[in-house]
Amino acid sequence: MVHIGNDWDALLAPEFQAESYQKLRQFLIAEYRTKQIYPDMYDIFNALKYTPYHAVKAVIIGQDPYHNPGQAHGLSFSVRRGIAPPPSLVNIFKELKDDLGIDNLQKHGELTAWAQQGVLLLNAALTVRAGQANSHHGMGWEQLTDAIIRKLNDRQQPIVFLLWGSNAKAKSILITNPRHLILSCAHPSPLSAYHGFFGCRHFSKTNAFLTQNGISPIDWHIAP
Repeated sequence: MVHIGNDWDALLAPEFQAESYQKLRQFLIAEYRTKQIYPDMYDIFNALKYTPYHAVKAVIIGQDPYHNPGQAHGLSFSVRRGIAPPPSLVNIFKELKDDLGIDNLQKHGELTAWAQQGVLLLNAALTVRAGQANSHHGMGWEQLTDAIIRKLNDRQQPIVFLLWGSNAKAKSILITNPRHLILSCAHPSPLSAYHGFFGCRHFSKTNAFLTQNGISPIDWHIAP
C-alpha cells in the first residue's frame, strides 16, 4: 500500500485501490525486478511527500522522470545535488534570472526548496526505463496524475498551474475552476525554449497572482 504521510493519503486512497493502479503496480514490480528504472522506488512519490495537498500554491507539470543515471528523484525537472542540471533545467534557471534576477545557474539542480514552499513538481508519468524517455507512458500513471490535478482543481484556495509544452498543456482540460490561474508556454527544452518559453515570465506572474490572492509568494532561490 502506498504511504505518502500527509493529506494526500486520504484524498488518493480510492485511486490507489482502483484496478488501473493495481495493474500499474504489477507492471512496476516486474519492471523494477528486470530493468533499470528511475527514480529509485522509494522516491517515486516525492512530489506528493514534499508538497501536501493543503500547501500547494503552484504546480509545474513535467512529462516523465529524467532517464539518465542519478538524475531523477521524484520531482519534475529537478536533479539531486552533485548531478549537472540538464538542459531544460538550465533554461528554466535562465528564464528565472531574466524574469526576477535570481541566479541559480552556478549552484545545483535540486528543487526541493521550491517543493517545500508549495510548488508541486509533478510528472505526468512517475517512472521511466533507463535511456528510454516516455517508456512508461500509457501504463496507468496518467489516470493517477490526472486525478491529482482534478483534486487540486476542486480546491477553493487559488493555485497557479504552469503548463510547459504540449504534454502539460493537454492537462488544461482538467483545470476548470475559475479561482485558479493557468500559465502555458513552450517547453524549456533546447528544442523549443526559443519558441515561447524564454520571455514567458511565469515566475513573476505566479508570485503576482499569489500576492493578489493573499498568499505568500514563492522564493525561487535554491540553496547554494
